[in-house]
Amino acid sequence: MVRMQIVIAAWACCAAQAMAATPTQVNFPSRDGTPLLGWLFQPPAQPPRATVVALHGCGGLYATGGPRKGQFNARHQAMADLLVGEGYAVLFPDSLRPRGMEQICTQKIGTRSITQVQRRHDGLAALAWVAAQPWADPKKIAVLGWSHGGSAVLSVTDATRSEVRDVPQTFATAIAFYPGCSAPLRSGYHSNTHLTLMLGALDDWTPAAPCTALGEAAGAEVHVFPDSYHDFDNPVGTVRLRKDVPNGVHPGQGVHVGANPAAREAAYARLRELLAGVAAAR
Repeated sequence: MVRMQIVIAAWACCAAQAMAATPTQVNFPSRDGTPLLGWLFQPPAQPPRATVVALHGCGGLYATGGPRKGQFNARHQAMADLLVGEGYAVLFPDSLRPRGMEQICTQKIGTRSITQVQRRHDGLAALAWVAAQPWADPKKIAVLGWSHGGSAVLSVTDATRSEVRDVPQTFATAIAFYPGCSAPLRSGYHSNTHLTLMLGALDDWTPAAPCTALGEAAGAEVHVFPDSYHDFDNPVGTVRLRKDVPNGVHPGQGVHVGANPAAREAAYARLRELLAGVAAAR
């Protein structure tokens, strides 16, 4: 049964964490042999309630300017703080730097050397790494991603892919923020877990319409947030036009990105409910 909801009001969300969580670097090979690095955030109380594999977008994990340059960017740090504060462990695998890239947002899709093939290899390797840890419950691993990483969420849960079918573990739930859905819609995507799509109604980079169609076909839970563009859950900044992005609904004209605090609170409230369900499962 299709579960589709059009969200028109914000929900209450969590208070900001008092102190930023700090990660530990971990290393493991991708399924394609690439030596990957990842950043693991652990809550003080062990074992964690569950573990989240968080997949970055085309801009990577790190801030490119300002006082946070070289550190986790604001969105990833805020998500780590939120989840660690709720008692979850979080692993952020880096798919770009190990392959010599800082970002791929400004590359045309057809010219990118890092595609969903590589992201699928990395996401499944991260799942296997977490499942092998003594502190982790293999049945309580969720996957979360944004944009290119949201598309990677679709890639690592696509039951039509032999690589996905062949792994012994399955993500307990999958949450994708504004992924690109046109390609998986065409290929007949079928999810091997509960899938939730968080979409911006005004998104002109990865538009909502293909994702709502995919959600209907795949039986996913779909949330479309009004007055929201790509990157609507960013905790900082306002909506701006990125003319350096060659992709999107109007190629060559740029795309809009920026925060909508109400949509962010609503989406994160539902995210917390979904993860609480994973943590409570037996």
